[in-house]
Amino acid sequence: MTHTYSGVHEIAVRCIRMMGDGTREEFDELVHPDAVNREAKAEPPAARGRGPAAVWASAQWLRGAFADLHWEIHDIVGTGDLVAVHTTMSGRQIGPFIVYDDNARPVQAFPSTGKTFAVTQSHWCRIVDGQLFEHWANRDDLGQATQLGWVPPTPLYIARMQAALRRARRESAS
Repeated sequence: MTHTYSGVHEIAVRCIRMMGDGTREEFDELVHPDAVNREAKAEPPAARGRGPAAVWASAQWLRGAFADLHWEIHDIVGTGDLVAVHTTMSGRQIGPFIVYDDNARPVQAFPSTGKTFAVTQSHWCRIVDGQLFEHWANRDDLGQATQLGWVPPTPLYIARMQAALRRARRESAS
């Protein structure tokens, strides 16, 4: 099904999709200098700031773990500057997926399984002056973890997770 969007709906969709394949220039164009990603609390330190650089860091974090990232758009609703987008995100794990604590320290590491996934998500975007100003999401993280083979973990995968976490902590300390 082909969708046609206009105004704030189009900007919200472009911002979601650019996480998979957008250029840094697109982030500079579409992300407000004071934009905040409310989901960054589990992401690397560079993703925790404001503006295009922080949102770009979130995209790089996702792209480092997942290839072929794609968001299929199902529904869009909005009022004023707030847009909700129902999607299915899909991809293939190609690298470790690192989760960070409140102090931006790696607390979990899921080594690559090479498997694919497709999970539903709802993204909420506030658009101000034609740019993304605020983002938060509801995701099916358990569905994604199950499809990627992270849960239930085998004893071998637990050992791989521990080794990946040690590597991530060494890298974040340097």
